[in-house]
Amino acid sequence: MGKITEIRSGKQGKRVNIFIDGRFALALDAAIAIQEKLRTDTELDSNRIKELVKIDEIHRGLDTATRYLGYRPRSEMELRNQLQRRGFTAEIIDSVINKLKEQGLVDDISFARFWTENRESFSPRSQYLTACELKQKGINGEIIARSVSNIDDGDSAYRIALIKARRLNKIDFPDFRKRLGGYLQRRGFSYEIINQTLAKIWQEKTEGNFPDPVTKGGDSK
Repeated sequence: MGKITEIRSGKQGKRVNIFIDGRFALALDAAIAIQEKLRTDTELDSNRIKELVKIDEIHRGLDTATRYLGYRPRSEMELRNQLQRRGFTAEIIDSVINKLKEQGLVDDISFARFWTENRESFSPRSQYLTACELKQKGINGEIIARSVSNIDDGDSAYRIALIKARRLNKIDFPDFRKRLGGYLQRRGFSYEIINQTLAKIWQEKTEGNFPDPVTKGGDSK
């Protein structure tokens, strides 16, 4: 047991250094020191010090996770991997993830929906490739199956191919097929879908009935 003899502000005032009986004992986020009502003459034993260190680690983990979530929604596995890379222990990571789940900031079902809708709107690809991407992000099979079930490969292939095809001018069908077919193949579409899409777009192109690129839902843009 010892008493806090000094609470010294660190650089920029974001953290404070706690001295017990005249010796440095631990550093905490300034907000944690206020939250835990630490002041000079407060008595701290070893268990309380360990508790404060853990509270501070969770706080830092939440801050790290929140910044990471600021760029875009993340899957639980993405967050766990990021926190692990930043040096947090498994215990702290579990605590951080649980708190984020309570706040609704980590939800693999919502993440899978976001990812699928974002792909469909801005960069269409096949059901298969979208499912592979979600699997890489740690989403379980049941959630993946529900999330990609509404993807229409024929519609997605046509929309993305139409945009690409408008840039392929003055080329014959073999070159058209090679370039556009390879493009669709890299986006995970089957040979059947690719062949149907190429035939449709080539016919529209040669007949002068080439529509504007279409967005999700078929609205012209």
